[in-house]
Amino acid sequence: MASHSDTLVVFFGATAGANGGKLGSDERELILLVWQIVDLHEKKVGKLQRCLVKPDSLDLTEQCKEETSLTVDELLKAEALDSVLQQVQQSVSAEVKALGRSSYTLCVDGPLIIRQVLHPEASKKNLVLPECFYSFVDLRKEFHKCCPNSGPAKDLTLSSMLDYVCIPPVEDQMAGVTEVENMVLIALHILDEPYNHQFTGFEAVKYKFESGACSKTEAVDSETVIRARGLPWQSSDQDIARFFKGLNIAKGGVALCLNAQGRRNGEALVRFINSEHRDMALERHKHHMGSRYIEVYKATGEEFLKIAGGTSNEVTQFLSKENQVIIRMRGLPFTATPQDVLGFLGAESPVTDATEGLLFVKYPDGRPTGDAFVLFACEEYAQNALKKHKQILGKRYIELFRSTAAEVQQVLNRYMSTPLISTLPPPPMVQMPVMAAQPFLTTGTTRDCVRLRGLPYTAAIEDILEFMGEHTIDIKPHGVHMVLNQQGRPSGDAFIQMKSSDRAFMVSQKCHKKMMKDRYVEVFQCSTEEMSYVLMGGTLNRSGLSPPPCKLPCLSPPTYAAFTNPAAMLPTEALYQPPLLATPRTPQPPTHQAPTLAYYPPQAHAQLYMNMNMNYTAYYPRPLSPPVSPSTMSYFAAPPGSMAAAVAAQPPPAMLQHGAQHGALVRMQGLPYNAGVKDILSFFQGYQYAPDEYSSMVQMSDQARSLIQPKEWLCL
Repeated sequence: MASHSDTLVVFFGATAGANGGKLGSDERELILLVWQIVDLHEKKVGKLQRCLVKPDSLDLTEQCKEETSLTVDELLKAEALDSVLQQVQQSVSAEVKALGRSSYTLCVDGPLIIRQVLHPEASKKNLVLPECFYSFVDLRKEFHKCCPNSGPAKDLTLSSMLDYVCIPPVEDQMAGVTEVENMVLIALHILDEPYNHQFTGFEAVKYKFESGACSKTEAVDSETVIRARGLPWQSSDQDIARFFKGLNIAKGGVALCLNAQGRRNGEALVRFINSEHRDMALERHKHHMGSRYIEVYKATGEEFLKIAGGTSNEVTQFLSKENQVIIRMRGLPFTATPQDVLGFLGAESPVTDATEGLLFVKYPDGRPTGDAFVLFACEEYAQNALKKHKQILGKRYIELFRSTAAEVQQVLNRYMSTPLISTLPPPPMVQMPVMAAQPFLTTGTTRDCVRLRGLPYTAAIEDILEFMGEHTIDIKPHGVHMVLNQQGRPSGDAFIQMKSSDRAFMVSQKCHKKMMKDRYVEVFQCSTEEMSYVLMGGTLNRSGLSPPPCKLPCLSPPTYAAFTNPAAMLPTEALYQPPLLATPRTPQPPTHQAPTLAYYPPQAHAQLYMNMNMNYTAYYPRPLSPPVSPSTMSYFAAPPGSMAAAVAAQPPPAMLQHGAQHGALVRMQGLPYNAGVKDILSFFQGYQYAPDEYSSMVQMSDQARSLIQPKEWLCL
């Protein structure tokens, strides 16, 4: 094969856009090819050949016009890429045969012309490249072997290599000819004394992507992994491999990411064979897959293993068959059997090894999830199966998609790690003094706030503070606000109040599109007024502010949490309710002289409990101290008056005692806003409860009122 080549074809190409070190980074088409043969045995050269290529788009950049001196009129007379490549192959083969040689290999100045230009363009135009373009030698790497003191291979240029061996460069007025003649000079020099170099560093371009499984115990170098975003939802691993055509992806190195519902989220992690290919993949940032542009970012080996790694022997056995096409079936009836699935697919799409080629996804307790993976021996069988997309099996329509080995691992990992019963344990309650007055947020047009958009849904306060870095010192006390959606789940947005508009501008400049976990976060400067609108249920978009609905409850109290030390003295600033509105209802004077507060007590391990009805929560760094790792404390004020006094009247030990009794405490969610104690007692008519339990129920009712109260004055 290439390792036995006895001739080199020194090869050069130029595009209609960027050339040199940025060749291929702008998706521009080839417009020029130049080549010349070098006989490795006789150390002779053949005739220099130059050929223009007609691109689909005749838009040439100014840089291209300056470097190549080519015009649109010249390119109009040229032939298309497929015809030119056939001419190259025929011309080279005929000349090699005339020299009495049997094989040849391309020699290029860096891999970009082959990996970043020829293969991606041929893939987009559905061209089949001749076999000679799947193997080449890099002149820079070969020169570095002969002259290791010349510097790293990636930093070498034709000029620096010629200077190192003291050879005057060739200068020619015709574009491409100069580069090829200088490359030939370098090749002949290292073939001669005293180097007597042999070209052995043949690099290969993979013909196709190899699927396979990845173990969680496998070591994955973070310098070989990227994250691709914006993928079409129906794209498969083969589609992603085609996007990165020319670069060698590791076996099983494409892992499609799934969202919380098990559906693809348009992202994928791709693992390459080395860091050089990873760096070239990053140059394809915002290249197009069809009509969509794809974002490409760095990722880590840990992220790849989290998605693609698995330990299931069942999955390993299922994926052990080589060269199989994987199809995912979703929405199967829970009673579906392997024979039902085989009958649904039919004789025109036979499954590999019949029932052995089926993998049903189940919960840890053995219940079916409605998902299954199917193996097919060839593309034809898989296409026949995909034609049955949304056809009926039993009483349900079935969705069929192309899948990958990494997706099989990810789906199995997700379902096997799902708890059988997803519950949130109700926290016990005790009392603690608090300020009864409630300060509120004063709105303004000063742009001293920043909006964080695109946060990971798992992002915590610690992640935001780490993301802010050195700028956390400029956050106002009580100044970090996380926005939740109507279901009480993170929306991916947060607002931060800074000490001045200059600080807010600095943060928006320094942190915009900075990475948090596996996502980049957008940071915009905004005003307090804009922040208030969003926190009260409005929307903030390109068309301006949309105010919150005046008749619907939009806001609930902030997150509550367990305390690690109830006896600790709290700072005065922490006892205030987070600011909400500019014009609140005037609070009634308290009827109980003792300060009142409802709060949640210490636990063995501090856990964050969330009211699932709220759409706003806040954390406030303690003033006068650097905002490092925050505590898990958050506060909300109890209502003034008799209701709060009733909460404070119950001694803590009694409530703790009932909180410790298994099954003695019932938590009610979704109460009507006007529900009272009598309504709750009527609801439990026929059940017995002790007097102290009735007291707890009263307190629960009052606590419910205190939680609901803010929603009453939101519409004022």
